[in-house]
Amino acid sequence: MFCIMNKVFVLCLWILLRVDSLMLPPEKPTNISCWSKNLKDLTCRWTPGTEGETYLHTNYTLKYKLRWYGRDNVCREYHTAGPYTCHIPKDLALFTPYEIWVVATNRLGESTSDVVMLDIVDVVTTDPPSDVHVNRVGDLEDQLSVRWSAPPALKDFLFQAKYQIQYRVEDSTEWKVVDNVGNQTSCRLAGLRPGTVYFVQVRCNPFGIYGSKKAGIWSEWSNPTAASTPRNGRAPGVCEPKSGEHNNTLRRELKQFFGWMRKHGSCASLSIKMYDQWRVSLQKSHKTRNQVLSGDKS
Repeated sequence: MFCIMNKVFVLCLWILLRVDSLMLPPEKPTNISCWSKNLKDLTCRWTPGTEGETYLHTNYTLKYKLRWYGRDNVCREYHTAGPYTCHIPKDLALFTPYEIWVVATNRLGESTSDVVMLDIVDVVTTDPPSDVHVNRVGDLEDQLSVRWSAPPALKDFLFQAKYQIQYRVEDSTEWKVVDNVGNQTSCRLAGLRPGTVYFVQVRCNPFGIYGSKKAGIWSEWSNPTAASTPRNGRAPGVCEPKSGEHNNTLRRELKQFFGWMRKHGSCASLSIKMYDQWRVSLQKSHKTRNQVLSGDKS
């Protein structure tokens, strides 16, 4: 009996010591990041410390002030963008750095994060681009056309923007990113697989904000938009022309096309459009020829 009571006593003592060791002041918050969507507000997010977070209730207070002068200000709107976030809705200055930090407090003490310094114009982001449309380019089997609308914030504040596109095939989780889109709101994806469903997303990064040379923060990706490339129309078992014959035909058609272009070459956009029409016409003529050959064999 004495042995059993002794074991119970040791176990209880171990539990008390273990719980007491977990009852500590909070660790300092880390990974503070902030963004603004309208140059008037600021939202910040941070990562809490681990010790004391589970066993003791911890309060977080985000504070900020102008770097060289001014008093400490306290953020009031918490959890607006998820846990461990706070939103400052107004009364912020531009072109002046702010100091921002987070204080974690529980009943055993407090800890303060490192101070982050930022200027509002350097942390601007936008909503994702809207009205994303993905369409076929005529009967071209390896291309899709993507176009979208700029986020409203760009129009409201005269921001410039650069865009990225990412796309993947339906049966894959691997995205391919197109970086060289620039500030245009349309792009043509080439080198795609015929007869394949693709998912496409677009995101935006504002830059040149009131003359700032720094880029902003990338927006979230737009919702995926799906489209499929045309199927390859070549019938199985049909003999293709020899490579030399095909090249001679292609050279002759190119010579005719560019001869026409020299007469009507005043509009670059028209030349691109006509070149696309010529490629579509060329593919259709090949398909018609293949269908005739297939009909003759049957």
